[in-house]
Amino acid sequence: MRVPLVDLKAQYLTIKSEIDQAMTEVITSTTFVGGQFVQKFEDDFAKFTKSKNVIGVGNGTDALTIALRSLDIPPDSEVIIPANSFIATAEAVSSAGYKVIFCDVDPLTYLIDLNIVENLINSTTAAIIPVHLYGQMVDMKAIKVLADKYGLRVIEDAAQAHGVAYNGIEVGALSNCACYSFYPGKNLGAFGDGGAVTTNDNTLANKIRMYANHGRSAKYDHEFEGINSRLDSLQAAILSVKLKYL
Repeated sequence: MRVPLVDLKAQYLTIKSEIDQAMTEVITSTTFVGGQFVQKFEDDFAKFTKSKNVIGVGNGTDALTIALRSLDIPPDSEVIIPANSFIATAEAVSSAGYKVIFCDVDPLTYLIDLNIVENLINSTTAAIIPVHLYGQMVDMKAIKVLADKYGLRVIEDAAQAHGVAYNGIEVGALSNCACYSFYPGKNLGAFGDGGAVTTNDNTLANKIRMYANHGRSAKYDHEFEGINSRLDSLQAAILSVKLKYL
């Protein structure tokens, strides 16, 4: 008998009444973008990840792209990423205007090889994106040592690492920010696309939030060119329900 690795129907049926109620509340409220449902999920996820700030965005790829563009990285800089990751990691770097530098992976964990990373750093290197995969977390203490030594930004690709910690250190604790995907098949999946950026830097959080909403600081006041990438209320309400069971 074939047993699916991810059974979304079984997930839904297990908590059907709660999901249906949450969706009904959103539809009845007619608050489909932003509002109390998104705020609630951002607050819930901040507590779950032990982060000061959570910014909901349209998807995990946008989360990475927005984070990169919000960190004031010089044009044409190099960003180191692991050779083993979904294409979105490299795609975000390229679309943000930076050069992708692939680092080989550890043959035992398939995570970025910490013995190789430093050899790839040069005067144009601006950031490292460690990717947490397969229930494993990159040793962020080692990454932080390199980042501090060379003045690099660190963005964690946590698309498959919701709630992960290593040696008592949670995802996002030692980096500028962490980026999450809520694609239906992820550890915490919505009923469509969704993503988020977490950060303990309040200034960076404000810029990320603005960037995801057309560079807007207040109604009709746009300080720079951003993009339109927001987590919608239906997905936020569903995620708030599912987060309790993660």
